[in-house]
Parts: sequence; C-alpha cells; structure tokens
Amino acid sequence: MSSSQTRLLSPAWLARSAPEVAPDLLGCKLVRRWPDGRQIEGVIVETEAYAPGDPACHGYRRRTQRNAVMFGPPGHSYVYLIYGLYHCLNVVTDGDDRASAVLIRALALTDPPPWLTPPKNQPIHRWAAGPGKLCRLLEIDLSLNGDRLQPGQSLWLDPPDVETQQARQQGLLAITQTTRIGLTQGADIPWRWYLTDSPAVSKRQK
Repeated sequence: MSSSQTRLLSPAWLARSAPEVAPDLLGCKLVRRWPDGRQIEGVIVETEAYAPGDPACHGYRRRTQRNAVMFGPPGHSYVYLIYGLYHCLNVVTDGDDRASAVLIRALALTDPPPWLTPPKNQPIHRWAAGPGKLCRLLEIDLSLNGDRLQPGQSLWLDPPDVETQQARQQGLLAITQTTRIGLTQGADIPWRWYLTDSPAVSKRQK
C-alpha cells in the first residue's frame, strides 16, 4: 500500500474541511462488516459536504446531543434519522469543535453477495442510489453513530482501485459539482459531487 493510500485511511487525511474531502471520497470504497463476519463494500459515487457557517449543517446553531459527533474528532461516523424513517451516513471531517461532515449519498455495488436482500424490482446499480437506500441495504442505523471508521470495525473506508487512482491523477475522472438536494437553507451552495458517468447516482443535475 502506498503512502497516499495509507493517509487516505487515516483520520489525518479526513482532518480537512468537508468541501475538500467530499470530492476526494469519490471512487473510494465504503466497507460494511457485521459481527458474524459478513462483509460488503461499495464504491462511493456521490457525496455532499456540510461545514461550519453552512446554514444547512446540523451543527450550524449549536452543539446538541444529536449532532455532537459532528464536532470531532474526524474519522468517525455520524448517523442520523430523517422523517423518522431513513438513516443517513456521514463521515466526520475537519478538526475538533468544528461541525463538519460529508454525507455519503450513493454507492455502486460491484459484487453483491448472494445473502444480500436487494430492493424489489430495481437493477443493481439503483440498490444504493440514495442515502436512505444505502443505509437500509447495509443495515446502518443509530447504533453505528460515533463509531470510529477503522478496518475490521463495523464501517471503514478503503482507497480507490488502481485504475480509479490513475484516472484521478491524470485528470480523467469525470466529476460533476452541483447544489445539494432537499434543502430549504443553503440550497444554492454547490457542495454536492458525483461521478459523472455512474448510473448509481441518486439524482443528476438537470
């Protein structure tokens, strides 16, 4: 593993502002592991950033019991429930006492195991095409809130494959930057990124 890949897995690599980390997470892998040893991974194809001074950020006004994980340290999971129905997974970034996180909006599953229960009547590239969908598929809920993203744990991040790394280094990785989805505040801030050619993106820019 190269030094750049090692940094990618460390909290130090995530100790940057969310708008810096969010596009860099595209092409990386999210790994979910269960206590019984089952494991699945997907390629991150869509992200959103939330940072200090952002009115859409959960920590914009103050620290609460719900959003405390967002205030650091980086490299932990921030999971919350919306509409009482859907969980959303975020990667905490930046430094301590700075509410900052990247929402993982969509994953592309490359080789799903046979035991995985997919959504009905949907092609594989849509199984995790949205924050609520990917959390439901990977059984990510509030019990994982605040967990350290570390190999061998319930959740962690792996670097991109060699082909994706080379495409990024050569400026050939097509990425679209646009505004975030479903917001009433900060809706004009262009802090959503996705892999332009991925069919697993939740919603494309019009």
